[in-house]
Amino acid sequence: MIYRSSAGDLDLGKVTRLYPAVIVDMHGEVAEMSLEWVELYGDKVKLVSYVLVFDFTPLNEDVKDRVSLNFETKEELIQTMQEVAQFFQN
Repeated sequence: MIYRSSAGDLDLGKVTRLYPAVIVDMHGEVAEMSLEWVELYGDKVKLVSYVLVFDFTPLNEDVKDRVSLNFETKEELIQTMQEVAQFFQN
């Protein structure tokens, strides 16, 4: 299952975790937070972008192997999530 993205071809068969998140700027420090977190505390931080994280890191490994797709809007993130979900429904 290959998903063609702006970051290149991603082998969805090797994904160990797939999750949406946001990148926020908290007074000069950039962090990745959950969508739920930003709904609760988003007024206290600057939202940089929405991301969909494809984590290929094998379980119990220290070296992280991740690819993140960045989006300007939540709608773009949701649209891409729906596209990726189609691969898992077949």
